[in-house]
Amino acid sequence: MHPQRKQRLMIIIFILLAASLAAGLLGYALKENINLFYPPAEIAAGKAPVGKSIRAGGMVKEGSIQRATDSLKIRFVVTDYSAEVTVEYEGILPDLFAEGEGVVVSGQLAEDGDFYASEVLAKHDETYMPPEVSDALKNSAAQRAELEKKDTP
Repeated sequence: MHPQRKQRLMIIIFILLAASLAAGLLGYALKENINLFYPPAEIAAGKAPVGKSIRAGGMVKEGSIQRATDSLKIRFVVTDYSAEVTVEYEGILPDLFAEGEGVVVSGQLAEDGDFYASEVLAKHDETYMPPEVSDALKNSAAQRAELEKKDTP
């Protein structure tokens, strides 16, 4: 092999190895920071990781909001109409947070099945629904319709 060709080949191999190493390190770093979305049905089915940072969303169940009298702690239930998840949050809630409205919460799922939120996001106007929540509600409605078809003789 010609020395100049050998030198070019070594440069190309070095560049490929460096790019592979950079991609591997980037993937490893992002793996810890990825914040996946889980609807309540998947959380109830045990598909969501416990103790990892995730997002959950759905509708705030009517009559489920419980506020502490001595702190900013609040408990409420998020539902996709096929399953429910109890969420606990301490902090100031968004102005548009209300029962029967869409919400996305970020935080961690505990062993007992409760979701401890570090952030609560409410829809930003009266007509907007976060895409993840909208998709989760549609999937839930489709699953309920299939179950009703099977149960009907």
